[in-house]
Amino acid sequence: MAMLDIQGVTKKFSTTMAVDDFSLTVADGELVCLLGPSGSGKSTLLRMIGGFETPSGGLITIDGDDVTRVPPERRPTGMVFQSHALWTHMNVFNNLAFGLKLRHLPKAEIRQKVEAVLELVGLSGYGSRATTQLSGGQQQRVALARSLVLEPKILLLDEPFASLDQHLRERLREEVRDIQQRLKITTLFVTHGQDEALALADRIVVMRDGHTEQADRPDVVYREPASPFVAGFIGSMNLVDGTIANNVFTHTGFTVPLTAADGQATLAVRPEALHIVPASGVGMAKIHRVTDYGTHAIVDIDLPDGVRLKAMVGEARAWTAGQAINLKPRAFAAYRDNVAIFRSLDNHG
Repeated sequence: MAMLDIQGVTKKFSTTMAVDDFSLTVADGELVCLLGPSGSGKSTLLRMIGGFETPSGGLITIDGDDVTRVPPERRPTGMVFQSHALWTHMNVFNNLAFGLKLRHLPKAEIRQKVEAVLELVGLSGYGSRATTQLSGGQQQRVALARSLVLEPKILLLDEPFASLDQHLRERLREEVRDIQQRLKITTLFVTHGQDEALALADRIVVMRDGHTEQADRPDVVYREPASPFVAGFIGSMNLVDGTIANNVFTHTGFTVPLTAADGQATLAVRPEALHIVPASGVGMAKIHRVTDYGTHAIVDIDLPDGVRLKAMVGEARAWTAGQAINLKPRAFAAYRDNVAIFRSLDNHG
């Protein structure tokens, strides 16, 4: 068992509140992604869990033990940094063996553990290599192995793939997920990449200004964002400001029936849920550009007042720039004062 519990944690740097009354419980074996823009407090929170920052307030426990002010070397956590942080004067084996030597384990046991973890991360036979001879992806595997060889209860990953190219990043995140599920190790993964969070997480915690905007399964965060911020941050989203009157949302050139009290609102509809049909007449939405991606196309749409939306279509050749269209959202949400006031999730008409 390895359960992490964070209760009311805050961190203040001078006059800046980096993390503000944050609470989260991470279950045994769960992988949680902390997702948010730069400055949202996600890395600061991770560093407090690992013991590299001291909270200004609140409580952090692991399996019920208070570790809030326990130094990093005495916590049952392992942290992997974006910068790899490998010792260049040591070969791969000694990088991994260093922490085990501090624990005064027998040489034979150290060798067995190092060789086992190298095999786990796909680097069998690399023990004698200098870290400077490794590629960026291999260095990050060594950094992961160095944390795992100490058999931590909690694995902390702080944007470990941010410096790698897209193809390698996608491959490594699949490998990390496979390793995490094989070991069943409780894991927190910090990222600002929405695709990474959607691909990896059992749960996503979307952070903003040091607090939680939404915490839920990836499918729920994607399909039922709790606020316009989450709607705009997770995936591609069209956000349109308008007015609701008599159960109709209206923005110039765009109307949608919905059931909500009259007043100002923001409509959110994803490109794949925005159906478009050819139309004729003035004052209509018009196609600005069509981009063909092979498997699908993205249609950029200009509303009469200049607001631009995106729709996903299956066939690019059916649409041309300048064409007048009508917009028919199949699924959408409306927000007022940062709260959802209407959702249409299964309208496929």
